[in-house]
Amino acid sequence: MMIDLENLPSDPDLLQRLVRDIAAVMASRDGEIERLQAIIKKLQRMQFGRRSERLDVDQFELALEELDGDVACMQEAALVVMPDRQRRPKRGLLPDHLPREDRILDIDHAMCACCGGPLHAVGESVSEMLDWIPAQMRVIHTVRPKYACRICEKIVQHEAPERVIAGGLATPALLAQVLVSKYCDHTPLYRQSTIFARHGVDLSRSTLAGWVGGACWWLEALHGRLKKNVLASDYLFADDTPVPVLDPGRGRTKTGRLWVYAREQRGWNGPEPPAAIYMFAPDRKAERPAGHLTSYKGVLHVDGYAGFEALTKTGNIKLAACWAHTRRKFYDVVQATGSPIAEETLRRIGELYAIEAEVRGQSPPHRLAARRNRTKPLVGTLKAWLEVQLSLIPGASELAKAIRYALSRWNGLTRFLNDGRIEMDTNPVERAIRPVSLGRKNHLFAGSDGGGDRWAIVCSLVETCKLNGIEPYAYLADVLQRMIDGHPVNRLDEILPWAWKSGNPVK
Repeated sequence: MMIDLENLPSDPDLLQRLVRDIAAVMASRDGEIERLQAIIKKLQRMQFGRRSERLDVDQFELALEELDGDVACMQEAALVVMPDRQRRPKRGLLPDHLPREDRILDIDHAMCACCGGPLHAVGESVSEMLDWIPAQMRVIHTVRPKYACRICEKIVQHEAPERVIAGGLATPALLAQVLVSKYCDHTPLYRQSTIFARHGVDLSRSTLAGWVGGACWWLEALHGRLKKNVLASDYLFADDTPVPVLDPGRGRTKTGRLWVYAREQRGWNGPEPPAAIYMFAPDRKAERPAGHLTSYKGVLHVDGYAGFEALTKTGNIKLAACWAHTRRKFYDVVQATGSPIAEETLRRIGELYAIEAEVRGQSPPHRLAARRNRTKPLVGTLKAWLEVQLSLIPGASELAKAIRYALSRWNGLTRFLNDGRIEMDTNPVERAIRPVSLGRKNHLFAGSDGGGDRWAIVCSLVETCKLNGIEPYAYLADVLQRMIDGHPVNRLDEILPWAWKSGNPVK
């Protein structure tokens, strides 16, 4: 329904009918927008409220995308009917580091259309829109002139530039694009091959796979240095996640594991930058973390995996158990049986988290004081209450299992009460595992154990970049270029993500 504001009817009755029609249309569309926004809020409650585990994260994001699209469509239609209707922007200021193109839209002449008098500037209106320049492939044509000496007949020529892939076509920038697309944006190589084909370049999946392997050969030493840096810390988070690996001999996949060790000190303003290191292993045996953490000394935040218990035998490692995993046990009981005991346990755990939210980002002494004064009494009461409830319910019930799960790990669960640097849960490493889960859904499986190792190498660098606010593509492209330019292997610390960021501020 388009309205020509320059040619409105002069008949009052016709105008009144037109206004009533517009009002009816606007009321209908406003009602539809309100309904859609209510659905979005309901989905958000399902995701972030107490029923969060019921909704698959990917389905949640997909539903929000479609509903937000419906709302935008209705709002755009409302603006077509009433062009003067204002729409509040939902974004912040555009980043200063983005390049800007100035476009001046000026009037044709400086004379007043009414009286013919001269016009003078009284100000200007400025607005910005975000534009996109499509990706473009190009060929770098390198020419190396040859020179000969007429006396000794010696040939002189500039040496050939080093290539990341010996004899390969890809520059560091293109290799970085392939790596980031596969391991950060979860686009498998066969899909990337079709994307390149749309640009008129035939790059087979096997060619791209060779590029990935060659690039990871250069990055392997950097991964090792990152691993050494992270494991030198004394407060880490640990977890693992399954990775299907092709097993050609049996004609199916086997289950490997990516072990993840994360450093996250922002909760207590620690001095070390956040980082995540991934290591591939063919199984989940307890000897895997034991081998990874041979020289580690400190606190390790872990879930309920029994294999971590063996790490405490040397006395170098203390385990901090996870309240989020403990809470999940009681949550499952509530969903299955509606148990009031489990409900009450969730409420009490929620009180502990409320205190933690207040002290997040504070110094360790401040956090420790709050925990001793406010949290410790609540934890002591909770333990006594759980012990009483355990004696009153059937021992084989799921609720009894949840209570025993908590009480058997009580030393680890309460370790945070005596150290302001220890967190209540393993959420930092859970977040580090999330991208692997997304990649697993898109890649389906790793092609070999070597593929699992490459997954670990690139994922470590990409996720550490993201934790430090670094664009992974810019980092990998620059680091690969530096390496083929001869960056010394004894100065790898200079190109670890956080160090690289300090020397490459956003422009």
